[in-house]
Amino acid sequence: MTDALTIGILLGLSAGLAPGPLLMLVISETLQNDVRSGVKVALAPLITDLPIIALTVLVLSELAKYRGILGIVSLTGGCFVLFLGYKGVRFRGVEIGDTVRKPQSLKKGILVNALSPHPYLFWAAVGGPTLTKAMAAGPVAPLLFLLGFYGLLVGSKILLAILVGRSKTFLSGALYLYLMRFVGLMLCLLAVSFFHEGLALLGLI
Repeated sequence: MTDALTIGILLGLSAGLAPGPLLMLVISETLQNDVRSGVKVALAPLITDLPIIALTVLVLSELAKYRGILGIVSLTGGCFVLFLGYKGVRFRGVEIGDTVRKPQSLKKGILVNALSPHPYLFWAAVGGPTLTKAMAAGPVAPLLFLLGFYGLLVGSKILLAILVGRSKTFLSGALYLYLMRFVGLMLCLLAVSFFHEGLALLGLI
């Protein structure tokens, strides 16, 4: 169960801190309006992700008896996590000079997240298989995974909104830079477990 929480925290922190459409919108709202507006946008995944999670878990539960397919899914997830890790290790900071746009809203944040391919790819390749595996361990493990993931996903974006509201240079500072690189390294290590499980499901190890 602790593994599920740890993986959820690591993936949530990576997703929360990594530059992307939703993070840019959080920054834009914070700079254009105030921290409260940025926080509203940060909450968007709590609304948009539920149907994505339900669909991926349903599909994966139907595929549970096909070890070969699950092996391919696990290897795909490993590649995705490794890619995220590589991006984190190579992280150079975020430029925020051009992020100020016209005022947005929670509704706009929901639309941006719903139309972004990242949540769908993440839950299909990484989040869904991890959640399905946690469900096999009982009802507590999947709850811990979701708590860790969304606690850090939303919480880190809220924290970034607060820090950007106080100092526009935070996103290009050393603390954010080294934190992203550390998370990237941890994701690269996590990818190894996905590769190992995928190869095992395919009967190659």
